[in-house]
Amino acid sequence: MTASAEKYTHQTLLNVTSLTPNLFTLRTTRDPGFRFRAGQFARMGVTKADGSIVWRAYSMVSSPHDEFLEFFSIVVPDGEFTSELSRLREGDTLLIDRQAFGFLTLDRFVDGRDLWMLSTGTGIAPFLSILQDFEVWEKFERIILVYSVREARELAYQQLIAGLTERDYLADYAGKLLFLPTVTREHYPGALGGRITQLIESGELERAAGLQMTPEHSRVMLCGNPQMIDDTRQMLKLRDLQLSLSRRPGQVAVENYW
Repeated sequence: MTASAEKYTHQTLLNVTSLTPNLFTLRTTRDPGFRFRAGQFARMGVTKADGSIVWRAYSMVSSPHDEFLEFFSIVVPDGEFTSELSRLREGDTLLIDRQAFGFLTLDRFVDGRDLWMLSTGTGIAPFLSILQDFEVWEKFERIILVYSVREARELAYQQLIAGLTERDYLADYAGKLLFLPTVTREHYPGALGGRITQLIESGELERAAGLQMTPEHSRVMLCGNPQMIDDTRQMLKLRDLQLSLSRRPGQVAVENYW
C-alpha cells in the first residue's frame, strides 16, 4: 500500500436518495476504524475516468454510533465532484479519509443552558449527527434547531427530526427540542418566513423560541451558507456572543469547509 493510499479507505455506496432536483442523500459503508465526534466532517473522494481523484468535505448526518456513514449534498451544476458522484450507483466505490475533521462539536462549549443550532441548506447535516448523539441532550436544557431553506420541498430529514425523541434512549428528553423551520421564498404553514439574519434582527426568532440569545445562557452553532455565517457572527458579536476558541472559550461555534 502506498503512503497516500494509507490516508483513506475504499467504501461501498449503499444508497443514493434524490430529495429534489438539487438535493440528495448518500449512504456508504463505514470502515471499522473510522472514528468521529458528532458534528465533524470527512473528506470524500471520487475517482475520475482519467484516474485522478476529486475530493470534497461533507459533514456526517449519521451518528458516531451508526455502522454506516450518511451525507447530505447539493448538486452543483457542472460541478466537478457532484458530476462524478452522479455517475455512481449502489455497489460502486467511494474513498473516505481515515481521519475526521472539524470543530463544530460540543466540546467547544464549557457551559451554557440553551443551544441554538442555526443552519441553511445542507448545513443542517452536522446538527442531525449531534442530535442523534446522547451528549447534547444531557448537556443542555433547551435545544433550538433552526433550518432555513428557500422552498418548503427542501426541508429534508423531517421524519428523522420528528422521530428523535421517540427513540428509546432519548424518550426522557422530549421537551428539550424545539424545531423552527424557516422558508424564505414562499409561504409555508408552520414555518417562519425570512432569512436567519432577518429573524434575529427583528426579534422574531427569539419570540418563536420563547428564549433570548444572551452571553450568559446561549451557545450558538452556525453551519451553512458562508454569507449567513459571516453576517450572523457579526450580529451575535454585537450582543457580546463571541467565537469560541481553544485559548478563549466563547458562545459561538462555526464550521467553514468551503
